Formats: sequence, C-alpha cells, structure tokens
Amino acid sequence: MNKFLRLNLGSGVNKMDGYVNVDKFDYGKPDIMMDLEQTPWQFLDDSVEEIMLNHTLEHLGKDTQTFFAIIKEMYRVCKHDALIEINVPHPRHDHFINDPTHVRIVTPALLDLFSKKNCLMWQEMGVPNSPLALYLDVDFQIESSIVNIEKKYLEELNAGKLTKDELIQMIDTFNNIATSYKIIMRPVKQKADSSAISGDD
Repeated sequence: MNKFLRLNLGSGVNKMDGYVNVDKFDYGKPDIMMDLEQTPWQFLDDSVEEIMLNHTLEHLGKDTQTFFAIIKEMYRVCKHDALIEINVPHPRHDHFINDPTHVRIVTPALLDLFSKKNCLMWQEMGVPNSPLALYLDVDFQIESSIVNIEKKYLEELNAGKLTKDELIQMIDTFNNIATSYKIIMRPVKQKADSSAISGDD
C-alpha cells in the first residue's frame, strides 16, 4: 500500500481530492491548518510524493531566511524524484502587482538557483549566481517550465501576426503579456525507504 503523501499546500477554497489540503486559515476547511512559514513542518522526512503549490508560493517568504526555510522543508519532506507543481503569477502582470499579499517573485530562474548541478556549473564558468543549492544543501531540478500568455497575444501568435521571438521580447519588456508560470520540478536525493509515512497511526 502506497503511504506517501500528496500535499496541496495553501489550498484555500480549492481543495483537491486525494491530497492532504493544508492552509493557514480555516475559511476553506483544510484537512490540516498549518502556517507554512513556521518550520519545521509536521511531516516526516521523505514522506511526500507530490506537492501542489497553486498560487501559493508568491504569498510566502517575504523575509529571505523564511523563504529559504520553506525551500529546505520542501526538500526534507519530499522523497527522491517527488513531483512538485508550482503555479505563480508572472511578476509583470497586474495579477501579481495589485495583490498586497504577494510578497515574493517566483520565476524559473529563481528556482534554478536551488539546483546543485547548476550551481557547480556556474562556479566552473565563473558566473556570479548565488549557489543557493550548495549553501542550503538542497537539490531541485526543473523538469518543465511553461509561461502562460494573455489570450489576445496567443491568438496573434497563432494567426502569424506575431513571431515567437517578438512575443518573447514583449514578455521581457512590457506588463500584462504573460499571465503566469507553471513550473514542474523534482528533488534529487537518495531514494527513500518505501515504508516512510506521515506519522499518523
């Protein structure tokens, strides 16, 4: 019997079947009420096979050390190769800018800093990126990254009115072109004992 957990962190009113729904507030009636900024979390090492962070991570870790603690907890509780899905608003979209509870910009480039492979490569190249994976002793690899685009610009791309290069330049230059990122990443670590459980009897 598979006893690994699937966590929907920051579930709000969007509870998911088959997941342990976790939120700081009781409004959405989560399975577990827990402040994700308070560490350590209550889950055991290597006990989680999937984490969903659906428009959650941008609300966490205004203080850098708190953000680092959250990253370390995700790494600790996840088993090797667990699936972590992160959906966040694009920092140049009004969806991010206008919400005062958004305290942390999250991009694929930020999450790449938590890859030991990347950090070691950058060190060899003399690139001055902060080797956060080495500092924090975590290791995540991004499996895929998708940027979602406002419908009208996507339609213009599909109609041939915009080229892909023109759209990329617009995303890098203007607000309200890209709406959000969907990022899939996995922890790289020794494979956990399959008997790991949540701590519940």
